[in-house]
Amino acid sequence: MSESAKSETGKSETEKSENPKSSSTGDEVSADRTIDPRVRIGHVHLKVADLDRSLAFYRDVLGFAVTRRRGDGAVFMSAGGYHHHIAINTWESAGGRPPPRGTTGLYHVAILYPTRRLLADALKRLIEARIPLHGASDHGVSEALYLSDPDENGVELYWDRPREQWQYEPDGQVVMPTRRLDLHDLLAELDRAPA
Repeated sequence: MSESAKSETGKSETEKSENPKSSSTGDEVSADRTIDPRVRIGHVHLKVADLDRSLAFYRDVLGFAVTRRRGDGAVFMSAGGYHHHIAINTWESAGGRPPPRGTTGLYHVAILYPTRRLLADALKRLIEARIPLHGASDHGVSEALYLSDPDENGVELYWDRPREQWQYEPDGQVVMPTRRLDLHDLLAELDRAPA
């Protein structure tokens, strides 16, 4: 291959397409059609029956801050000043009921906490608000709390262990068991000195 066929990074176009992370501009499309690893789920917008009841959960219990309210029909909330991570509305659902079991739809929305200590704080908030858990699991790669919001939308609160602690099968698949999460140990995180 001639030097003129190589990019400013010193890699040929073929080499770059085989490894999307080596991109020089950051916006090339992967040749194998996999999504760029920088893509993230940005926000979730939920239909709810009662805005105030949902605000009491997402704002008052979990601690999301309201960033915008659209009259009596919608509220946008975030962590850290982002425009919104969660939005709730009653545009088509005011006074409505959750869908019956056995129907399709959202299984749960997962909210990622940056540390185990902050997940422990979330558990403490749930206990203080008397919100029951449906489950609590150690998945090896993460620890998770499962519950429902006031409209019976599934909610997962979790933190990821550092990637270097993840385990993999010989074929490269991530090992993700479902073991019981010790909630007493999680709450004890609040008594330990912050890292």
